[in-house]
Amino acid sequence: MSATPRRLLLINPNTNALTTQRLQDTLRPRLPAGVSLSLSTARFGARYIACEASHAVAAHACLDAWVAQRAAHPQPLDGVLIGCFGDPGLFALREASGCPVTGLAEASFIQAAVHGPFAIVTGGERWKPMLLRLAQSLGYGDLLRDVQTVVPSGAALQADPEMALRCLGDACEQAARSEGVCAIILGGAGLAGYAPALA
Repeated sequence: MSATPRRLLLINPNTNALTTQRLQDTLRPRLPAGVSLSLSTARFGARYIACEASHAVAAHACLDAWVAQRAAHPQPLDGVLIGCFGDPGLFALREASGCPVTGLAEASFIQAAVHGPFAIVTGGERWKPMLLRLAQSLGYGDLLRDVQTVVPSGAALQADPEMALRCLGDACEQAARSEGVCAIILGGAGLAGYAPALA
């Protein structure tokens, strides 16, 4: 008797379908056998989340996407991934869904913490205080040693790979010089796929 396939849902709380496609292209080849991935893009909010206000709206959009997905596909899910590095709506969706929920930031913190203290490199200057607060709320405040932001937003970095690799590379070198850093997280849904070139 074959095992029941596991069903995962990725919610992109940005309204930009290109970001959803990028996440899909990055994640689908890495899925284990017997796991399917559905994707959903926010129906309202910012094209690319880059500040407190758009992050707050994205939390609502994430819950809305969950409700719409469950109405269209009522079969049980085995997990949900929030496809935004700021994890908008994480705690609310975890409470409402009845299945495991994580976001790109939390999942990255868990992985990076295996190696020890870590740093974050991301696009958009407003993200630094938001990510410091998120790391603290998730219990990783003591391990997060540095947050390097670059001036271009995640949307701009997604649109211009050559520029993105240049300025993100400089930021990664700066982050690597922070005391005790054992891993660098490249944060941002729009930056999916850039890590191998930067490594």
